[in-house]
Amino acid sequence: MEKLKRHSRDLAQDAIARLGKLFPGCVTEGRGDDGVLRLAVDFDRLRQELSESIVEGPQERYQLNWPGKREALHAANAPIAKTLRPCREESVDFDTTKNLFIEGDNLDALKLLQEPYLGRIKMIYIDPPYNTGSRFVYADDFGGRADAFLSRPHRGGERGDRTAAESGAGGRLHSHWLSMMFSRLTLSRHLLRADGVIVVHIDENEYPNLEKLLAETFGEANNLGTIVWDKRNPKGDATGVAQQHELICLYCKDREAFKRVCAFKRPKENADRMLARARQIVARAGGVTDRARKEYRDWVKQQDLAGGEKAYNEIDENGDVFRRVSMAWPNKKRAPDDYFQPLIHPVTGKPCPVPERGWRNPPSTMQKLLKTGQILFGADEKVQPTRKYLLKDNLLENVPSLLYFGGSDDALLADLGVPFDNPKPVAVAKRLIQAVCGSGDIVLDYFAGASTTAHAVLQLNADDGADRRFIMAQWPEPCGKNSAAFHAGYENIAEIGKERLRRAAAKILEAGADSPVPRRTPVDCGFRVLKVDTSSMADVYSRPHAPDQTHPRPPVDNTKPDRASEDLLFQVMLDWGVDPALPIARETLCGREVFFVEGAALAACFDADGGVDERLVKELAERKPLRVAFRDAGFKDSAVRTRVAQILRRLSPATEVKSL
Repeated sequence: MEKLKRHSRDLAQDAIARLGKLFPGCVTEGRGDDGVLRLAVDFDRLRQELSESIVEGPQERYQLNWPGKREALHAANAPIAKTLRPCREESVDFDTTKNLFIEGDNLDALKLLQEPYLGRIKMIYIDPPYNTGSRFVYADDFGGRADAFLSRPHRGGERGDRTAAESGAGGRLHSHWLSMMFSRLTLSRHLLRADGVIVVHIDENEYPNLEKLLAETFGEANNLGTIVWDKRNPKGDATGVAQQHELICLYCKDREAFKRVCAFKRPKENADRMLARARQIVARAGGVTDRARKEYRDWVKQQDLAGGEKAYNEIDENGDVFRRVSMAWPNKKRAPDDYFQPLIHPVTGKPCPVPERGWRNPPSTMQKLLKTGQILFGADEKVQPTRKYLLKDNLLENVPSLLYFGGSDDALLADLGVPFDNPKPVAVAKRLIQAVCGSGDIVLDYFAGASTTAHAVLQLNADDGADRRFIMAQWPEPCGKNSAAFHAGYENIAEIGKERLRRAAAKILEAGADSPVPRRTPVDCGFRVLKVDTSSMADVYSRPHAPDQTHPRPPVDNTKPDRASEDLLFQVMLDWGVDPALPIARETLCGREVFFVEGAALAACFDADGGVDERLVKELAERKPLRVAFRDAGFKDSAVRTRVAQILRRLSPATEVKSL
């Protein structure tokens, strides 16, 4: 019986627990004056989370620590003066697709995605660079002044990215690798939905550090486990144990939210093939016969199936594939007394043996199973009854901790004509994405490489009719002059990823056109290419809201001369937190080009010749847009600008107005 507390609520502990929901890395454990272990706040870390500059603090602490950790956290939180510029000529179905391919540094990309995708990503699926020690990846330099950081490029890509730091200078650079990952994982958590999941591939070199890093960033309670991927091919140059596996770490953002909405199960890989084979055998035999049952059992034995699948080796009188499952009480402790009621054999009328610790289910459930024919009896009462599991009713299974897959996608990429070393196999990515993501969910991979994750999303959508979306981010790292990719005409890895998607999409659409079963909705095989670039605004301040003293009065047109109207549109969309994947339409109103994003979600006119007048604004106000954006140079003078704002307030009071 629970005892009364005999004291009021510990409000400090409650507050710390709430703080931990917002900043998991700021909550640790400590002993109070009474020696009792309680939650405690790492105030130095909290100050850094809330600070715009690097905070000094103690150098030693019981935690995962390394030189540059504070700078990495500061790098994650520091603002940047950059934007995403659309590239129609490299896109596919630019106006209608909901998928994105972002070319540029993934740290910048993650920051630019914070406004439009905050708390919206269902799965982040990444295969970051492995710290092999031969060469280090990512040239992130987090030291120096913040304003210098704002204007510095941060390169990013997947495993192929390199700097010139060789292993002879000091072996594996754990601190640099951790700093690179820490800043990106910190931003990743903000993007995930409450029920979202991050999946990270890694090898043995950084797995221990990655686990600690994920636990600090997402909280230990949100660890969903680690999958050991047996690649069936041990490394031949090992000094110690020959590693033949990689590891896949899975964390969710909020375990309770994840449990409420996600079963976290995957389809049995061979279930459809097994059911089809059973139907074929029964049809050929003219019904369910002993010969048909034996033929199916023999076929199952010959297949390379998982243990759980091999158990489905029988066919019942209805032609359904099934397996026998023990109904014994699964726990070590003895079951309640009423769980020992014997089952009566339907032929002999005598009681059957009861498991030593009792039945798994209470008597009421056992009676329901009897009535529905889900209990199987032996030839007589001497055989303990078992539960009948139909394969068609159990097509899903828990995601196991072991994944056996020894294949590669070399042949697949060769068929597509896309050269790339060591890509993630599409089959592995599909299994993990399918276990978590359904229709409408967004999958983000900011180490896109050859775009395996996006290919898996497209293939899954084609297979099951869902409409999952993807966002890829990849730095255009140059291909080596001696690489197969370079000789095939690819200058950088981003080009490989985009071309792979174009060719994979063409094959998926071709296969869909030849399918005898038409889809209700076509697969979205397009992607909108956006490139990270400096801000489209001429006045780029080193800090938001900080005036540039060299330009006390901004010019009439404060946008860069090389930026098109659509560049300005995406700058506005990001600033307003509008999804950059929303459909965009162009219309001509009063002789002016006007963009409409998702109907009336945003209307924008960026004409710069002073032609924005009351007539155009009244036309726009009739559409009742949620937001309207203009260019400062679009107004003839400040008086017109004031009248425009007044007209919108009067005719469409709910509309927000901004100008560049």
